[in-house]
Amino acid sequence: MQLVIQDIFFAYGSCSVLKGVSMEVVPGQVLSIVGPNGSGKSTFLRCLTRVLKPQGGAVFFDGRETAQISSRELARLLGYVPQAGAEAFPFTVLETVLMGRKPHLNWGVAQKDLDVVAQVMQFMGLAEMAQRPMDQLSGGQKQKVFIARALAQEPKVFLFDEPTSSLDIRHQLEVLELVGKLARQKRCQVVMVLHDLNLAARFSDRMVMLKDGLIFAAGQPREVLTPENVGAVYGVEASITDSARGPYVLPLRPVAAGTVPQQARQLPEILKWLKVPFKGKWAYPEAQGGNE
Repeated sequence: MQLVIQDIFFAYGSCSVLKGVSMEVVPGQVLSIVGPNGSGKSTFLRCLTRVLKPQGGAVFFDGRETAQISSRELARLLGYVPQAGAEAFPFTVLETVLMGRKPHLNWGVAQKDLDVVAQVMQFMGLAEMAQRPMDQLSGGQKQKVFIARALAQEPKVFLFDEPTSSLDIRHQLEVLELVGKLARQKRCQVVMVLHDLNLAARFSDRMVMLKDGLIFAAGQPREVLTPENVGAVYGVEASITDSARGPYVLPLRPVAAGTVPQQARQLPEILKWLKVPFKGKWAYPEAQGGNE
C-alpha cells in the first residue's frame, strides 16, 4: 500500500493555502511536515483525510484516487489523530479504543474486534487503565488513547497533527517514540505535523519544510535543517549543531524584514527526492524575485 500525493492545491475563499504540494510516503518511515504558522501543514493533512476537498491535484492509495474510495474503506486505510484538545468524553479507555473498529463493524462488535482492541491496548501500554474514564486521564494518557483508537482501525497510513501539543517533556518523548514504533514494527506509513524542529529532527526519517503553501526543502533532517533554510522560512537566525540524534536547532534572534536570506530550491530537485514526476519548469517564487 503506497500513499502518493500529487500537486495538491487548496484555498479558503480567495486565500491560497496549498500551491501544488506533492510527495510520496515510504512504508516503515516517519515523514514530518514542518513550517511556520500559516504555511499549510494542518490543511494539508485535512486534504489527505478528505475533511477538506482540494481544488486541484489528487491523493492516491496504490494507484486508486481517494476521491473514488468510500468513506468506510478510506477509514480502514487511513488513521487520523488530530491535535490534542481539552475534550472530556463520558467513555472509558476501552470504549474509546473500540470506537476505532467502527469501519469494520457490521451488526455489532465481534470477537475479532475485541481481540484487535486487546492487542492494541497491550501494544500501547493501556491495558491496565482499560476501565478508567477518559475525563480522569492526563493529556499524555489521552493522546496515547487516541493513537490507540486510530491503531484499532488497522490502517496502512497514520496522520498525526501536532501529536505533542500541550504535552510535557516526558509525554512528548513517549508519544513520539510510539509513533516511531508504529512505523518500524507495523511497517506503517506515517505523516506527522510538528512545530518543534528538534523533536522533528530526532524522530523523523525524512522532513518536508513548507513555506507559504509550497515545498521549500525536503530530505533527511540534516539536509533540511540548515541555517539558510531556517532563516529563509522562519525569519530567524539560528545556530545548528550536529549530534548522534540528529541536528539541533538553537534560535538566536529574529531577522529584520527584508534581510532574510533566500535560497533557490528548484522544484525538479525536490520532486526527484520525493519520487514524483516533474511536468514543468518552476522555482520557488521568492528565489526568482517575484510571486506567481
